[in-house]
Amino acid sequence: MNELPLADLDAFAAVARERSFRTAARKRGVSASALSEAVRRLEARLGVRLLNRTTRSVTPTEAGGRLLDRLSPALGEIAGALDQVGSLRDSPAAP
Repeated sequence: MNELPLADLDAFAAVARERSFRTAARKRGVSASALSEAVRRLEARLGVRLLNRTTRSVTPTEAGGRLLDRLSPALGEIAGALDQVGSLRDSPAAP
């Protein structure tokens, strides 16, 4: 993998946690089709199906469940790091 598809990984995690494209999209303020496209790109890149989709449900496959288990703590760490850096925005810069 040359580039880390962080946005696609985050989209996958949101959909897998919510078990719904619509709910995840509403919470993120994006369209369900945008999340679907991100997950499709990630699955194509990895060469493995991550989510089982039916008209009534979305559930992680075995591969998707394993990825979500590993990915969730990492995405939490990234969010924490960004929050920490963001808190410096209100601090005066050192000379």
